[in-house]
Amino acid sequence: MIKPAILALEDGTIFRGRSFGADGECDGEVVFNTSMMGYPEILTDPSYRAQMVCMTYPLIGNYGITEEDFESKKIWMSGFIVKENSRIASNWRSSKPLGQLLKEQGIIGIEGVDTRRLVKHIREAGAMKGILSTTDLDEQSLVAKAKASPGLVGRDCVKEVSVSEPYEWTEACPDAKQKQQEFHVVAFDYGIKYNILRLLVSNGCKVTVVPAVATAEQVMAYKPDGVFLSNGPGDPAALPYIVNEVEKLIGKVPMFGICLGHQILAQALGGKTYKLKFGHHGGNQPVMRLCTREVEISSQNHGFTVDMDSLKDKPVEITHMNLNDNTVEGLAHKELPLFSVQYHPEAAPGPHDSRYLFGLFTDMMRTGKPVVA
Repeated sequence: MIKPAILALEDGTIFRGRSFGADGECDGEVVFNTSMMGYPEILTDPSYRAQMVCMTYPLIGNYGITEEDFESKKIWMSGFIVKENSRIASNWRSSKPLGQLLKEQGIIGIEGVDTRRLVKHIREAGAMKGILSTTDLDEQSLVAKAKASPGLVGRDCVKEVSVSEPYEWTEACPDAKQKQQEFHVVAFDYGIKYNILRLLVSNGCKVTVVPAVATAEQVMAYKPDGVFLSNGPGDPAALPYIVNEVEKLIGKVPMFGICLGHQILAQALGGKTYKLKFGHHGGNQPVMRLCTREVEISSQNHGFTVDMDSLKDKPVEITHMNLNDNTVEGLAHKELPLFSVQYHPEAAPGPHDSRYLFGLFTDMMRTGKPVVA
C-alpha cells in the first residue's frame, strides 16, 4: 500500500511524496547531497545528526544495502529524501533493500519529491528547518511545527553521537597497505567515521578512541604520540567545553583534525566559525592544495566554516581552499605540529586524492615539527 508523506519547510514551502521508510514524523535541517552513489555511507555518517538529506541524483537504492559499507553503527540523520527509491537492488554484496533498512531503524524516507525544485529552493533561500511526516498531513500544522523545531545553530549534537567509554580500534583499511605500528594516537569521537579509524591503523597507528567529553588530562595520561580531532555534527560554536580541552593540548602533542575537528582546532587557536548558506555536502567538491596548486576531488559534509579573518593575527596559514566558493578547506600552524582540513580525506571520491594527509600526520608525529600540508 502506497502511503503519502509530506515535507514542510519553515518558510511554508510544501513537498508531497510517498513514504518508503518508517511511519511517523521527524524534524531537522534540510540539506542536499550531490553524490551519485555512497548512500549507505551518507546515511550512517554521524555528522548528519538532526538533518534531513535530499539526494540530487534521481535514482537511489539501486545497489541495496551492505553493512560493511557503514561509517558508524546506525543511521543518524532524521529523514531521507529522494526522487525515486529503486525497487530493484542489483548487487551481490547487498543484504537488504534501502527501504527495509529505514524501516528497521525507524527512519522516515520520502520519494516522489521534485528534488530539483527542492535543491534550487535551498540554494536560493538557504538550508532551513523542516518537518517530514506520514501521520500528520495538514500543511499548516506541519509548517508551524517546522518553525518551532530547534534547528542547528547553537545546538550541541556531539553529545548525541559520541561514545560514552574509551575503546581500542584495530581494523585496518582493506584497500590500503598496512604499515608497521609505530605511533599511539588518541582520537576524540565527536561523531567519528569508521574509515578514518581504518586509515589511521593502516598508517601505522595504534588507536584509542575517547569520548568527546574527555579532558586534556585524561588524553595525556595515555602518553600519545598524536591526537586526532574527528568529524561530527552540529554547530562548532556550541562546543566551548570541547574547545577548552583541545586548547590545553596545543603545544603538548601533534594534532590533526577533520571537518568538525578542523573547526574545533581553529577555535582553540583563537578563531571563529560561521554558518554557510547551504553548506557543502557531496563527493565532488574541488579543493586546491595551495603549496602545490594541485586540485583534489573531495568528499564534504559541513554547514559551518572557519573565518580566517579571525585568525589573521595568529601564526596560522591557509593550506587548502574550496574552488567553488573560496572558503577555507585547511589550515596549519606555522610553529607547532598542528594541522586540519574541512573535507573528508578518508572518503574516496578522487578516489584517493587526499589520503596523503594521514601520512603527513605520521610524519609530524615522527619529527615533532610542523609540516607543509
